[in-house]
Amino acid sequence: MKRLHNFNAGPAVLPVPVLERIREEMLCLPEAGMSVLEISHRSKTFESILTEAEHRLRRLLGVPDTHHILFLQGGASLQFSMLPLNFLPKSGVADYILTGSWSEKAADEARKVGTVKIAATTREENYGRIPQPHELQLDPQAAYVHFTSNNTIFGTQWQTEPETGNVPLVCDASSDFLSRPLDVSRYALIYAGAQKNAGPAGVTIVIIRDDWLSRIADGLPTMLDYRTHVTHRSLYNTPPVFAIYVVGLVLEYLEAQGGLAAVAAANAEKAGKLYAAIDSGGFYRGTAERNSRSLMNVCFRLPSPGLEAVFLKEASANGFEGLPGHRSVGGVRASLYNALPMASVAALVDFMRDFARCHG
Repeated sequence: MKRLHNFNAGPAVLPVPVLERIREEMLCLPEAGMSVLEISHRSKTFESILTEAEHRLRRLLGVPDTHHILFLQGGASLQFSMLPLNFLPKSGVADYILTGSWSEKAADEARKVGTVKIAATTREENYGRIPQPHELQLDPQAAYVHFTSNNTIFGTQWQTEPETGNVPLVCDASSDFLSRPLDVSRYALIYAGAQKNAGPAGVTIVIIRDDWLSRIADGLPTMLDYRTHVTHRSLYNTPPVFAIYVVGLVLEYLEAQGGLAAVAAANAEKAGKLYAAIDSGGFYRGTAERNSRSLMNVCFRLPSPGLEAVFLKEASANGFEGLPGHRSVGGVRASLYNALPMASVAALVDFMRDFARCHG
């Protein structure tokens, strides 16, 4: 069967060599005598898989020894609650920077635990840009500052982290995790659902600074306490064995590509080619301001909703999958995650050029 051009926002495209490796090992994992779907999470085989995944992630991101790596469940949405339960005291306040729907959801969950202050928002501008540094109204006494590094629905991305001084910085990096180098030492906590760049749905990667664990008050439910998972190395309960196995294969693939600097360069090239097509001719219109544009999720509109419907129908008929914009905003969205080949972007650009010529 012919593979489609997969522009889905997540679960998203995986590297073909990784899929081939999974197919090869699905029936019987080397030296295990059984499928990875059947092995015990207490076995030496899985211990090796988990350890190797952690080591590869440390190498790729340069994660210092001051930070723990956890492989959890519940998606980024569970982290919206788990974070404040652990680190937002009842008498404290947390700063949240709103740049889209997911940061809104994170703030809403935190409000159920304690006081949230909106340090900046571009909601009135339909989240078409990232706030400028001078717009941030940060509380120097805040428990932490939370931001979402990439906004899948609106197609915007932070180019660098907000400066927070001595206040701990927390990031939901779900949709651009592993797409570029990152200075992990600047963060108290980073969390990311794996289903964009790191692997399949089902596992959430959390990187947490060790000294921050001392701030957690006793009395939390066991599974919602980060210390539980640090102490048990993500093995307090049965982890998502298969998902972690795939994450390990993706990390191995990324290392073979030359690491995150090489990956970032490839992502910039893909996005640059697509944005150039959007900006030429006046038929297509990007929805994000140019200095806030995402390299992961390219959102654009056509002259009318009717033309967008025709565009999406013809695109689907020509093998382009996942191009409809999020149901809350409409339009067109092309997600350019790490594993999406340049050939898919080139094919989309050719299709867009032909469509504009026929309908412009």
